[in-house]
Amino acid sequence: MNNINKNSSKAKDSPVYVVDGCRTPFLTTRGRANPFSAADLAVAAGRPLLLRQPFLPDAIDEVILGCVIPAPDEVNIARVVSLRLGCDIKTPAWTVQRNCASGMQALDTAVRNIQGGHAGLILAGGVEAMSRAPLQWRPKLVEWLAGWLRARSIKAKLQSLAKLSLKDLRPVITLLKGLTDPSTGLSMGQTAEELAYEFAISRHAMDQYALASQQRLQQAQKDGVFSEEITPLFSPDGAVIKEDQGLHPNSSIEKLAKLKPVFDRPTGLVTAGNSAQITDGACWLLLADEATVKRLNLKPLGKITPASWAGLNPAQMGLGPVHAIDSLLKENNTPFGSVDYWEINEAFAAQVIACTEAMDNQEYCEHELDGRAKPMGRIAPDRLNVDGGAISIGHPVGASGARIVLHLLQLLKRSKTKRGVAAICIGGGQGGAMLAEAV
Repeated sequence: MNNINKNSSKAKDSPVYVVDGCRTPFLTTRGRANPFSAADLAVAAGRPLLLRQPFLPDAIDEVILGCVIPAPDEVNIARVVSLRLGCDIKTPAWTVQRNCASGMQALDTAVRNIQGGHAGLILAGGVEAMSRAPLQWRPKLVEWLAGWLRARSIKAKLQSLAKLSLKDLRPVITLLKGLTDPSTGLSMGQTAEELAYEFAISRHAMDQYALASQQRLQQAQKDGVFSEEITPLFSPDGAVIKEDQGLHPNSSIEKLAKLKPVFDRPTGLVTAGNSAQITDGACWLLLADEATVKRLNLKPLGKITPASWAGLNPAQMGLGPVHAIDSLLKENNTPFGSVDYWEINEAFAAQVIACTEAMDNQEYCEHELDGRAKPMGRIAPDRLNVDGGAISIGHPVGASGARIVLHLLQLLKRSKTKRGVAAICIGGGQGGAMLAEAV
C-alpha cells in the first residue's frame, strides 16, 4: 500500500482540495425498483473516477460514504464499495448518516480528518437507492408469526391461523416512515406546507419555481453541462443511461397547476410537481491535502471548507440552510455579497423560496439568527441552482449533499468565478452548508 501522506503534519486552517469528482445519472423510481443496488451505484460512480487518476486505489487513506437506507446485505456500505473499487484491505471505510445531508457529512468529515493530519487522500461521497427501500411486516403479523412458529400441533397451527387478519398482511412502506419526523409527526411535505403558510408562498409561485428547475435542467443537458460530472450507467438489459431521468421536457404551468396536493389534502399547495423526486444515485469526490496535490501534480477542481451545521424547529426543517449559511459566512468571515453562486437543495419549491425570503427578512434574521441585526441579503435568481435542482434532477437522500458540492465546483470552473455556497435542509430540523472556492 502506497500510504503517501499518513504521517504528514497539518494545520486546522490548511486548505483541502477537491481533486476530482464523479456521479451517476440520477434515476427516478417510476413505481418499481431500479436494477442497481446502492453499492452498484457507488461502484459505478467510483470506478471511472479512480481509473482516471495518476495513482492506484490503494493510495487512498480512507473511504467515507453517506447512506441513509443501505440494504441488509450492504451493512457498512462504504466498506463493501471500497473493496469492490480495489482499495487496500487495510484502508478504513465507514458509513455516515445525517438524513438528507449524509453526503455532505461525508465530505465534512473528510475535510476535518485531512486538516487534523489523519489522512492525506480521502474518497468521500454519498449514495442512495430509494427505489429499493424495504417493506416491513406490521407488528401484529410479526407477533402472529412468532405464535405460529411456537405452535407444535396441527390444531394449534389452525387456531393460530384463525387469528390472522388480512389487514395485518399489508406491508409497511419504510420510505414513507423515514420521510416522517417522529418528534412532530409531520411528513417532510407537511413541513413545506408550514413554510408556505408562514411566508405566504402561493401555489403559483411554487409551480413557477418548479418549472424553472425543469427548464434549467433541460438547457443544461442541451449544453452538455454535466459531461465532466456524470458517468453513464449500463443496465443489465443493455441500456445505457447517460442523463438524469427526472426531466419532464413538456412540463408547463398549466400541467403543474392540474396536479393535486399530496401531503395536505385537499387544500394543500405542495404537489409531486413542485417537490423533489424520489431517486437513486451516487456521487463521489476525491479530497486531498496540499502536499498530495503537489507530490502527484494533481489539478484540483477547487477547495472546500468544513461544513457548518445548525439545528432548528423540526416543523420548519426546510429553513435549515438559512441557519447553516449564517454560521458558515460568519465562521469564514465571508460577506454575503461575495458569493458568486448558490446551490440550495430543492427538497420542495416552497422550502427554497422560504429560504430566500428568510435570508432577506429583517424580522426573521433578527429574531431567529444569533447575533445578526440585519438581513443577510437576497439571492439573485440567476445565481441560485442555475442548472436545475432536486425538483428536476432528483434527490437520492444520501447523495444530494455531495452532488450539490461537486456541481458547484464544476460551475465555478465553468463560469470562471471564485466562490460558492452549497446548503441543504435536513429532516429532523437541521441544516448544513459548505463553502467552495475555485483554485
